[in-house]
Amino acid sequence: MTTGWRYRVASAGGTVGLVVLAVALANHPVVQSLLALVPVLGDLPLAPADGMEFAFEATTAVLVVLVALGPLLKPRPRRILDTASVAAERTLLATVSLAAVGYFDYTYRLPRVTLLFTTAFLLLTVPVWFVAIRRRPRDEGGRTILVGDDPAAMNDILDAVAGPVLGFVSPPGTTRELALAADPDTETALGLTDGGSRMGELPSLGGLSRLDEVLVEYDVDTVVLAFAEPDRAEFFGALDTCYDHGVAAKVHRRHADSVLTSGFGQDELVDVELEPWDPQDHFLKRGFDIAFAGVGLLVLSPVMLGIAAAIKLEDGGSVLYRQERTASFGDTFDVYKFRSMRETEMDDTAPVADEGNDRITRVGRFIRRTHLDELPQLWSILIGDMSVVGPRAAWTGEETHLEAEAEDWRKRWFVKPGLTGLAQINGATSLDPEAKLRYDVEYIRRQSFWFDLKIVMRQVWMVVVDVVRTVTGRPLEDG
Repeated sequence: MTTGWRYRVASAGGTVGLVVLAVALANHPVVQSLLALVPVLGDLPLAPADGMEFAFEATTAVLVVLVALGPLLKPRPRRILDTASVAAERTLLATVSLAAVGYFDYTYRLPRVTLLFTTAFLLLTVPVWFVAIRRRPRDEGGRTILVGDDPAAMNDILDAVAGPVLGFVSPPGTTRELALAADPDTETALGLTDGGSRMGELPSLGGLSRLDEVLVEYDVDTVVLAFAEPDRAEFFGALDTCYDHGVAAKVHRRHADSVLTSGFGQDELVDVELEPWDPQDHFLKRGFDIAFAGVGLLVLSPVMLGIAAAIKLEDGGSVLYRQERTASFGDTFDVYKFRSMRETEMDDTAPVADEGNDRITRVGRFIRRTHLDELPQLWSILIGDMSVVGPRAAWTGEETHLEAEAEDWRKRWFVKPGLTGLAQINGATSLDPEAKLRYDVEYIRRQSFWFDLKIVMRQVWMVVVDVVRTVTGRPLEDG
């Protein structure tokens, strides 16, 4: 990937060139004659421009597109899919802005044929251009940095890494200790091997708070994590940064139980699966999430209004209940559910009440049995905090307990939490963390768009069964 000022020149210069080329082609006689043959476009008036009129159209388009593509003009590495999608979204925003400018002020209006051709041309070329300039030059073994606080592990990793290691990034308070690792007087105290330390060869690139900047400044390909005792915020924060910036992450075998890896083999370093989804399935999954949540909110809005009114009428309390839960990479987000317990009895630190508990209201008992209390989470799916299918998001207050019960619990954090999942349709709950974890990890390993559809269909059938049983009091044959 081109970095620094070279990236800015390439991104801005390439954008200007593509926009001018698009406007020029839109006004070329050959292109206009071809556009006249296209249905609908052929009915629009052709208005070829040249001279000052062409310069005015091109300048207007360039200025609007550059403003819209602003976030992409800074050298922030992204995954290829993210680069392409952001470039496409920003290009659409630019063309909508051009249309709006022309609508409100005819003086700056681009002819409709020119605008439509320019939109199509830029949607095809701009994402390709930004993906092309983000590609990194590959030295043998790539460009690697170490991130962590364990000098002994880092010294061992240096012998296992192929290619140049540019330096290390460490949490606050550990930089000096790591920098002293090459001193013979400190090698024994730091637990380094008898062969001596190579840490002295490495410069400190800064603290964890600068990891984003370091990845850009040094054009990093790979990050190797070496934490003595992985702290949740530091360890998964570093992984999250690698994920956002499209940088490969590796981890020492001793820490592999905390992360989702692609296998061990004979290597001391193993790859961390920061993106376990296949790219095609990733797009299909997000599209399905948006469609499912959007349709659900629209169709079920009368039901949700009725539930809200019933809750309010029963005891006059709040309609929704908010709880902080764990998202991917250990982040947190707020989950909203319809309140099913008496408000005076509710406490974020209290365990979840079962249906026989007298703290549950009459309306609450009904919406729990029919799963209608979960409907507000459709909004969380729509905005991207959750997915329709994935490991069930755990309450942050119980994470410590669950991690103690299930050693590999953090492996669930590598995918977005879901409304339903393989564990839910098999009846596994947080009361049995080991069983729940087995199902969740199995889902992560097997996940695909079609696997999601099977889980959703099974869950919908289970909800229908529960609704019929609750409303009629008669069982429905579960097939």
